[in-house]
Amino acid sequence: MRHIAIILAGGMGSRIGGKTPKQLLPLADGRSILEHSIDAFEAAPSIAEIAVVMHPEWMDEAKQLCERNNWNKVQKIIPGGSERWESSWHALLAYMDESDAALWFHDAARPFVSQRILADVAEALETHEAVTVAIPVTDTLYRIKNEKLKINNSTVESIPSRSEYMRAQTPQAFHIDLIQSAYMKAVAEGDTLATDDAGIVRKYEPRHPIYIVLGEEANRKITYAEDLK
Repeated sequence: MRHIAIILAGGMGSRIGGKTPKQLLPLADGRSILEHSIDAFEAAPSIAEIAVVMHPEWMDEAKQLCERNNWNKVQKIIPGGSERWESSWHALLAYMDESDAALWFHDAARPFVSQRILADVAEALETHEAVTVAIPVTDTLYRIKNEKLKINNSTVESIPSRSEYMRAQTPQAFHIDLIQSAYMKAVAEGDTLATDDAGIVRKYEPRHPIYIVLGEEANRKITYAEDLK
């Protein structure tokens, strides 16, 4: 089975501020968030190919990064969509002719994914068709009455047991026929609500269990300017 990593870098990262997509912002060593994310998959022995899904207005910058780094595994740069699900769908369309493969979806904004996580996901795919990465919840959770999360306008409805919850991370990886089937059903229904790829599989292919690989706190998502420090 060929393992193909899809690096999702199609967003603009509006919550971090500025006009440059957050995935192109530098970390402490001067190299961009996107470069660190691609580096991780370039170094992973299990990954045969990498595709980068980039915001359409920044495709040239992505190509320049690839040329400058001389990555061997990056084979495609794909224009992203306006939503996360649409970027994943564009990647699936680019690999419709692929068979006997596993597609890995990884947020470019998680540049610190470890080789241990990648190795564990690859191993899990040998016996499972759907694999996600998650870590236990450590904070107390509130279920609120105001579902729109308006500050100073919410009340605590209940306090669920945190032992029943985990925080999702990426990569999320799937045998290609399973993820294609799930997305084709979602697109046919016009479903744009799912926030990750595992959610699409869970909703449209519920007979297939999603195996969890233990993630790491270090595999955090860069969302706000403070996360760059």
